[in-house]
Amino acid sequence: MTAILFLNGPNLNLLGTRQPEVYGRTTLKDIEAMCRDAAAQRNVTVEFAQSNHEGALLDAIHAARGTYDGIILNAGAYTHTSVALMDAISSVAIPTIELHLSNVHAREAFRHQSYIARVALGVICGFGARGYVLALDALLGHLETTG
Repeated sequence: MTAILFLNGPNLNLLGTRQPEVYGRTTLKDIEAMCRDAAAQRNVTVEFAQSNHEGALLDAIHAARGTYDGIILNAGAYTHTSVALMDAISSVAIPTIELHLSNVHAREAFRHQSYIARVALGVICGFGARGYVLALDALLGHLETTG
């Protein structure tokens, strides 16, 4: 069975209350439930991890090798700063999709830079919580064609 890891970075534990005008009112637990339902319909196993610590995200990416078929990563602010996350994704060679709730290209200029995008299959942004299921479908489509 296909297994996908959803990784969420800093401040995403505050979804639902943190800047709801930007990130919406859906909580991370709500997103996880939505993804579990979507995964069950697609006969896919999903796991979730969230950390505010870059090293914990690195450890999760390293540990994913041999366990997960793909990663969906919302690295939050680390997207724009972390060469280490970029290198980890590149090193484990697991297909990874970069994900953002907001449209980072319509926001501050510093958010237009992504280290993750350089090694990701693609980027999904601006669709709010629905982006997580869009990312799941995109990743599953990729895995089907590269099988």
